Amino acid sequence: MQMINKLKSDLSSGRFWSYFLLFSLLLLNVFSCANEAVQKSFEAEKNAFGKINRVNVLCDKDVWEGPLGDSIRFYYGAAYPILPQPEPIFDLRHITLEDLRKDPLRKELRTYIVVGNLADQDSETTALILKDVGLEKIRAASADNGYGNSVARNKWAKGQTIVYLYADSEEKLIDNITNSFSAVAKRLHQADEKIIDATAFFNGENVSLASEINALMGVKMRIPEEFKPAMKEAGIVWLRRETSEASSNIILQKIPYTDQAQLSREGIKAIRNEMGKTYVSSTLPDTYMRINDVDLPLIVETTRVNGDYALEARGIWDIVNDFMGGAFISYLVYDPGKKELLFMDAFVHAPGKEKRDLMQQLDYILNTAQY
Repeated sequence: MQMINKLKSDLSSGRFWSYFLLFSLLLLNVFSCANEAVQKSFEAEKNAFGKINRVNVLCDKDVWEGPLGDSIRFYYGAAYPILPQPEPIFDLRHITLEDLRKDPLRKELRTYIVVGNLADQDSETTALILKDVGLEKIRAASADNGYGNSVARNKWAKGQTIVYLYADSEEKLIDNITNSFSAVAKRLHQADEKIIDATAFFNGENVSLASEINALMGVKMRIPEEFKPAMKEAGIVWLRRETSEASSNIILQKIPYTDQAQLSREGIKAIRNEMGKTYVSSTLPDTYMRINDVDLPLIVETTRVNGDYALEARGIWDIVNDFMGGAFISYLVYDPGKKELLFMDAFVHAPGKEKRDLMQQLDYILNTAQY
């Protein structure tokens, strides 16, 4: 007990890792037989379950209710870009180790972020991180800035992804949450891709329609069975899926390549607005689709679609002279060996319904395109 009290008093002196090693030795008897057990726990037999974008945050109650929890909610619960009504990037749920003991079924949830302040030696979560990640890996990951993160799979169930975020102080843990968010979010979205694929292609693929698109457009693309052609011409294809809740649309169009200015924010905006004005309207006269970048911003970034350079645009659309609108995502794909651009667009009309998951499905389908 005296040694532990001394450790606590010296944490602020900057000699954390020296004492942390001593502290870990105190835990050696507890964890001396754990290595084999930990390996077995990472070879789970049960299958994990859980919705896409659902993230279970495993941390102590005081962590969740304090500044650390605020940081987690600020980043992981931020608004998904860009939707007419705000929806979070991830649906967060706080869970403690006590919750897992009371309801062991929660161990089979698919996605976890485990957050722990290693300076809190009384924390069960800290002990779990030390046990699962290992002192050497923690020290290596934290050597430069005092914090680190690790990823594990299949700890309690098959198909499970667990991200550990840790640091040797609360301030550095906040820095970790801030600086690692983009990489961690990408990893979590990648872990969702199998479920997105299974959902998007639940009823199979429309192989014959995909073959027609390849013949017309020179684009190989996976098309879900429910999508039907609304337009099929040499330079443009419009696919649509109608349900009682939403209209999901995909448009592929060949655009003659004229100059580098097309591959800019104003360039992709002009291409999409021209497409909307030419092809998309409501049942009322003198209506057409346009980008609405007044109420919400138009976000444009460079990316790649199956290796080809592309511009990606996200925003909201509305119908001029009518009360309709929704979310869209566009890609303008450039292949230097071709004299044309491939414009791909997906948009949703789902009044009063959540659109995040629908847009993720459409985005996933667009990214199956090979041009």
